[in-house]
Amino acid sequence: MMAVMVAFLNLITVFSIVSTGKSLSLNYYEKTCPELEFIVAKAVKDASARDKTVPAALLRMHFHDCFIRGCDASVLLNSKGNNKAEKDGPPNVSLHAFYVINAAKKAVEASCPGVVSCADILALSARDAVFLSGGPTWDVPKGRKDGRKSKASETIQLPAPTFNISQLQKSFSQRGLSMEDLVALSGGHTLGFSHCSSFRNRIHNFDTTHDVDPSLNPSFAAKLKSICPLKNQAKNAGTIMDPSSTTFDNTYYKLILQRKGLFSSDQALLDNPNTKRLVYKFANSQKAFYEAFAKSMIKMSSINGGQEVRKDCRVVN
Repeated sequence: MMAVMVAFLNLITVFSIVSTGKSLSLNYYEKTCPELEFIVAKAVKDASARDKTVPAALLRMHFHDCFIRGCDASVLLNSKGNNKAEKDGPPNVSLHAFYVINAAKKAVEASCPGVVSCADILALSARDAVFLSGGPTWDVPKGRKDGRKSKASETIQLPAPTFNISQLQKSFSQRGLSMEDLVALSGGHTLGFSHCSSFRNRIHNFDTTHDVDPSLNPSFAAKLKSICPLKNQAKNAGTIMDPSSTTFDNTYYKLILQRKGLFSSDQALLDNPNTKRLVYKFANSQKAFYEAFAKSMIKMSSINGGQEVRKDCRVVN
């Protein structure tokens, strides 16, 4: 009787996966594309060896994808005709390294045509990017589908670097993500580079009484002001996110505690007792940060939304 029951439950499970079409699984491509993870890892590794900014770019790209319409690779679609796509929305014009995803997709198509979604390739690439930078690794659940819509106007929904803690909390909770997810995923700011526009609000005309954000370390503020002057700023002026900007570590949290977080949204993590406690926890333990980051990445990358498996990541089928 028990065996029958187990078999029946397994059948229900299989049926529910088929019927929703949304459930992800670790062995989704086990039969249809067994080499998938090796192919993607090679593409990411090769590109990162040539350009050390690639890992940060891929992690950010995945995050920006998941926060608009779920992780459906809508961020990869090109604008067409009078439809301006997400990648051309204001927060996304500085996204780069799309060529890495296109190269990975091309290699995957050569091995198993028409099977693997661009959304899954992007999710795997983000994981590989973190690991290649010295960060944690995790098993990526797979089975996402690619979306057919991409609108630049929707990028306004992305959490902005100027957000305060309540705006951040709202943005994350709307996507089923907790305060812990917020603090852990913000740790992705350990990688990469920021243009002046993302932190200008903190160093010029901050409010009616302060020119500079008083929560910013004064010597750090002076350094940022010299990089981003009010007039005659260099074209692509900006600064690395933290001194070890190509290494995935917990420096980000230590900097926040020194009042050297770059964005208002970084410093804002100290403005709530729960998020503040986690900043201290992750600053004190890289292991705790890695575990939380991996868990939150799995959660974020499971926000689902697509309908098809694109043949080319830049255009709908």
